[in-house]
Amino acid sequence: MTQQDDRRHMAHALGLARRGLGRVWPNPAVGCVIVNQGRIVGRGWTQPGGRPHAETVALKQSGEAARGATAYVSLEPCAHHGKTPPCAEALIVAGIARVVSALVDPDARVAGKGHAMLREAGIAVQTGLMADEAEVQQRGFLTRIRRGRPMVTLKLAMSLDGRIATASGESKWITGPEARRRVHAMRAVHDAVLVGGGTARSDDPDLTVRGLGVAHQPVRVVASCGLDLPEGILTRTAREVPVWLIHGATAPVARREAWQTAGARLVECAEGKGGLDPFALLMTLGAAGLTRVLCEGGGQLAASLLAAGLVDEIALFTAGLALGADARPGLGPLGLATLAGAERYRLKAVERVGDDTLSFWSCP
Repeated sequence: MTQQDDRRHMAHALGLARRGLGRVWPNPAVGCVIVNQGRIVGRGWTQPGGRPHAETVALKQSGEAARGATAYVSLEPCAHHGKTPPCAEALIVAGIARVVSALVDPDARVAGKGHAMLREAGIAVQTGLMADEAEVQQRGFLTRIRRGRPMVTLKLAMSLDGRIATASGESKWITGPEARRRVHAMRAVHDAVLVGGGTARSDDPDLTVRGLGVAHQPVRVVASCGLDLPEGILTRTAREVPVWLIHGATAPVARREAWQTAGARLVECAEGKGGLDPFALLMTLGAAGLTRVLCEGGGQLAASLLAAGLVDEIALFTAGLALGADARPGLGPLGLATLAGAERYRLKAVERVGDDTLSFWSCP
């Protein structure tokens, strides 16, 4: 195999891994390609719910052709016994001669043990191929393992002057249909969609993926300290698509019982000044297994996450209209006394989406 061949097959494995994003939490979305004498004999990706793993799927497809082959895996094969035997063991039994992986798995149950197991069995192991690309793709899983919380993408949709609704509260629709379709695609690759109680009260949002032919739905999470939420879409559909309500210790028992009866999952979280503590909120979601969260506001929740340094990426949709100073701002107060105190985000990409623009910003 040439270096060019290795990169081509690893790029293939990374492409397969993307199919699992939003579907496999708390597991990582992994891709595997098995190649024997230049021919792809098996390929797989982590299946919904996290099982079976990518290597298991690819090995089943390749059968005896796996003997003497090279396996390209986007993350180190697991080395621990869980619901299934270790993937490293399965690769050994199948007779794989060489394993090329992009990243070492930082999970303490693996953390180099998978590669060590393969080497001890006489298998040639190469690591670090396309590691930067794999790091970006695995950011949700890696953030949860390293920091205990999910990766957070903050989605904002604003007018040119940074407003999300008119003074009367009208907000449908600031952006066009192409931008809204793009938001649905973003939801599809996240484990959960998060909104604050204010957004749930004012917009009565559905928060599902629609119009893309996608059967999978993200968990719908509402952060509401006191559970002061009216009946609406979430109440009516909680048994069909998961609804998690993150609340404080002071939330009334009657409201908790009502939402539980409707089918929602209730999770208590520590309170901070003026509501739920944002750090505790994300740690709670991480402890529940979520790795990738798309926050869709509102302004208060977005501001609290930004102020706490808990946003990893901003996806900003900007529409070509102005609503004026009397309209509702896209962000709540950040408590900045000086310009020097404001974080500087790094622009990653800009694209046109219909008549709107979408810019991606990396957060420190």
